Amino acid sequence: MEKKKTVVFGASVNPARYSFLAVNKLTTFGHPVVAIGKRKGEIAKVEIETEAKPIENVDTVTLYLNPANQKQYYNYILSLHPKRIIFNPGAENDELIKLANKEGIKTMEACTLVLLSTGQY
Repeated sequence: MEKKKTVVFGASVNPARYSFLAVNKLTTFGHPVVAIGKRKGEIAKVEIETEAKPIENVDTVTLYLNPANQKQYYNYILSLHPKRIIFNPGAENDELIKLANKEGIKTMEACTLVLLSTGQY
């Protein structure tokens, strides 16, 4: 299975959050993960970053932020040049989808956890 470097936006140390479960599951499947969230912390030995830093060779950006909280990250997300952006339930955002598509970035409205569980990641 190909390892896909994934940036998780909206990462949280709260085990009840889907972003927490996604970071855990991505690392379990062996995908390199960069977690970005509001507060520092750690999930499955992955440090949560609180600021936008350059990241090379990003395959996937997966979003766990509502559209209002995504706005501040638009330029940053596009600057990572991911192959695709996954909009998890509650993160669907037509504005960012249009911007990404203009840059040739594939977008999906899907659940990262389901994609991993069904081997479609």
